[in-house]
Amino acid sequence: MNSAKLLLLTAYLLTGLTVSARTITVCNSCEIRTIKEGIALASDFDTLLIKKGTYNEYDILIDKPLTLLGEGYPKIDGQRKGEIIRVTADNVTLDGLFLVNVGTSYTRDYAAVRIVKSKNFLIKNLVLEKLFFGIYLEKSSHGQVLYNRIIGDAVNEHSSGNGIQLWYSQNVVIEDNYITHVRDGIYLEFANNCSIKRNTSTNNLRYGLHFMFSNDDLYEENVFENNGAGVAVMFSKRIKMLNNTFKKNWGTASYGLLLKEINDAEIVGNNFEKNTIGISIEGSNRVTYRKNDFNNNGWAIKVRGACYTNNFIKNNFLHNSFDVSYNSKINDNQFDQNYWSKYTGYDLDKDGIGDVPYRPVKLFSYVVNRTPETIILMRSLFIDIIDFSEKVSPVFTPDNLLDPHPLMKRNR
Repeated sequence: MNSAKLLLLTAYLLTGLTVSARTITVCNSCEIRTIKEGIALASDFDTLLIKKGTYNEYDILIDKPLTLLGEGYPKIDGQRKGEIIRVTADNVTLDGLFLVNVGTSYTRDYAAVRIVKSKNFLIKNLVLEKLFFGIYLEKSSHGQVLYNRIIGDAVNEHSSGNGIQLWYSQNVVIEDNYITHVRDGIYLEFANNCSIKRNTSTNNLRYGLHFMFSNDDLYEENVFENNGAGVAVMFSKRIKMLNNTFKKNWGTASYGLLLKEINDAEIVGNNFEKNTIGISIEGSNRVTYRKNDFNNNGWAIKVRGACYTNNFIKNNFLHNSFDVSYNSKINDNQFDQNYWSKYTGYDLDKDGIGDVPYRPVKLFSYVVNRTPETIILMRSLFIDIIDFSEKVSPVFTPDNLLDPHPLMKRNR
């Protein structure tokens, strides 16, 4: 077959596929009045155009490649009876729907939308309210979750679910979503090669973001604000957290970011502002912390132990109660070219680098770690004296934990 005939045949086949795909209209006064009926009548790659109105339906199963397109945000009311939409087919799109009243169960994780063993899915422009779980991806891959608003009404952890959850799901893009008042805003478990960008996760009961056993993921330009415990990341490798905001995560067990057993990662360009602890680190190695801002936190960085070969370079430490807390006398981590607002050294050669190294670990932080009640002495003259004595002759803090090149002006 020559090339001209091959092109004509290809065009014919593509035209045939286009012609065969239909748009089926669903509305309260149409011939087809329910979404389930529309799905049953649809063929592969058809579009269900769902008109504005209320549809009292739940346990909607999409088991073929379809697009469900809402016009004027039609409301699908699950009446608290169970899951609302379950997708088990590849190539499914959900766009412009308002899902409300997901069922609550102590034995099943009912979700507004559940994607099961599917590929090439697109979930966008959904509004989810009065939910248990919001969007739940289970053993699915190569999909997108974009521009959704997930607004829960969670009161306690045991009777609430997560906003966006990934379980054994790979190569997923989660962007520009708003999640609030759920248990965990975004939760990932065994989810690799995912991209989480420009999401806002705020006022959630527990974590704004929580992931475990999830490698090679990118988290960029997200906002995690005023969540119960902050953000927790555990048992993962080769993650990148770039230009995120961790803000106003206050409480006795709260932090902007908890890193536990995280290896070979990059924490770059993030803003940690007004958290009890900016970053709490435990058992994490070969992590680069670069060009982050730590502003008005209780503790900027709290190293709890077993952390080796980490680099803290060109960060800004601004007006924190404690810049660095360390509970070991052994240090294998590097601090270099950071800006410290508490640095009182001088720069005689005017090269922008302090001539005297800076020791960020104060003896008082060592004391507070062991006896928290002593925090009430923080502003006393006695504390200034013991901190000065430890600075002159370190006994309790690591002798080599210092920044040899403290910057005179903050990094931009």
